[in-house]
Amino acid sequence: MREAGRIVGIILRELSEAVRPGVKTMAFEALARKRCADFKVKPAFLGMYGFPFALCCSVNEEVVHGFPSERVLVDGDLVSFDMGVVYGGFYGDAATTVPVGEVNGAKGHLLAVTRQSLKEGIDQALAGNDLYDISRAVQKYVEGQGLSVVRRFVGHGIGRKLHEKPEIPNFEPMDAPRIPLQPGMVLAIEPMVTAGGPDVEVLSDNWTAVTKDRSLSAHFEHTVAVTKNGPRILSLAE
Repeated sequence: MREAGRIVGIILRELSEAVRPGVKTMAFEALARKRCADFKVKPAFLGMYGFPFALCCSVNEEVVHGFPSERVLVDGDLVSFDMGVVYGGFYGDAATTVPVGEVNGAKGHLLAVTRQSLKEGIDQALAGNDLYDISRAVQKYVEGQGLSVVRRFVGHGIGRKLHEKPEIPNFEPMDAPRIPLQPGMVLAIEPMVTAGGPDVEVLSDNWTAVTKDRSLSAHFEHTVAVTKNGPRILSLAE
């Protein structure tokens, strides 16, 4: 799983480095497929539940599951990449959001808060903690910064399948049974944060999820192992 995650991390790094004004988002799909072929790995998302691409590429108000297309990026856009691969029968999964050109103000705040909320969640992936300690940490940090967490989509366990139990919401569910974290569990922790409200809707392509109020969104994700020595991020590029 570490090798699967490392490959995902490398692909996401290269995708991020390719972001600039004037690039069509379909170019990122081509790059993702090429790098999967280079690494001799299977793109995890391609064909899953009928998804037609190797890469989820979501821009601005698109939260997740966006299609690469002929859309041309412009200065000030925010583009999110969600990528997964299968290596040796195991899955790696991670996501990042990248600014097109320089951004600051509200857009910079959204990126910084979402990135830090992932760290806040990962820091709670400790043996002996409850799963919802992760959820609570993400929600508390995001809402404390004046932003919202998406509730319709959640993180998940990961291993020989992309989506395994348990689900990992980015908010603390009420009256849910406690789930103790144990060494050996591997979790895909993935805050999706909006600058407006938390509600989303799915477009007519039946995949692309956008904020209902069309506010900007950001998405960061790592695959994380719970170990006796603390959380270990498996989806780093190095």
